[in-house]
Amino acid sequence: MSNILDKIIADKRREVELKKSIVPVSQLENAVLFSRTTTSLAGKLKASKSGIIAEHKRRSPSRAVINQALSVADVAAGYENAGVCGMSVLTDGKYFGGSLDDLLQARAATTLPLLRKEFIMDEYQLLEARAYGADVILLIAAVLTKEEIKFLSGFAKSLGLDVLLEVHNEEELRKSIMPGIDMLGVNNRNLKTFEVSINTSKQLSGIIPDEFVKVSESGISDPATIKDLQQYGYKGFLVGENFMKTEDPGRSAGAFITDILR
Repeated sequence: MSNILDKIIADKRREVELKKSIVPVSQLENAVLFSRTTTSLAGKLKASKSGIIAEHKRRSPSRAVINQALSVADVAAGYENAGVCGMSVLTDGKYFGGSLDDLLQARAATTLPLLRKEFIMDEYQLLEARAYGADVILLIAAVLTKEEIKFLSGFAKSLGLDVLLEVHNEEELRKSIMPGIDMLGVNNRNLKTFEVSINTSKQLSGIIPDEFVKVSESGISDPATIKDLQQYGYKGFLVGENFMKTEDPGRSAGAFITDILR
C-alpha cells in the first residue's frame, strides 16, 4: 500500500497524455458547460453551520467496494435535498471507479457546487473540469511542487473555479499557502499508509491562515467529530464512505446534518 500513490500518479500521467491526444483543448472549450457561471463552494461553507461536502465514491484502494449500485444522479439529488454545501465526485476510473461522465450526470441533477476529486497535475484536467460542470478542483500538495501549485491554482482561478488544496502535514502546508487557494483541506488519511487520524486536522489548524476556509477530510463518521473540529476553526467537512456505504446516501446525509445542528 505504501507505493499506491506513486502508482496512481504514474498511471494518471499516462492517462492525461492519452486524453490530450484524443480530445483537443478546443473541444473542451466549446462544451456547453464551459461558459456556465460557477458557484463558490468556499462561499457556501462560510455561510453554513454544518459545512458538509458529501462525496460520490464507488470504491477506493483502501476499500474494494463501497457502493456500486446507485446512480450518480440519484445520489446528487439526495445530497441536495439533505442540505449539504457541496458534492465531491471521484473521476478517477482505475482506482476509484469514477469518470468524467459521473461529473456530468451530477451536474444535470443538482445545482450544488461540484468538486472534481481527481489527481490533478496538468492544466488540461482543469479544462476538463470546467467542460464537465465542476465548480471546484482539488490540488494535492503531496504530488505537486510549490511552482506547480502556484501555476495550477492560478489557471483554475482564471477559469472561474474554486481551489481546494489538500495537505497531510506541516511541510506540505507551508509550501501551499498562496493567494490562488480558496480552501485548505487537511486530509486525515495518510496517502501512503491509508491510516486515518483526526488529530492531523487539529494539529495543523493553528498554522492555517484565517483567510483560507479550513476543510477537514477523511475519517469523519460522527457528528460529534464535526462539532469538535469546528472549535478548531474548520468550516468544511468532506464525508464520503460514511454516506456512500448506506443504501440511501442522501437520507444518511440528512440525518447526519440534523444531528450536527441539534
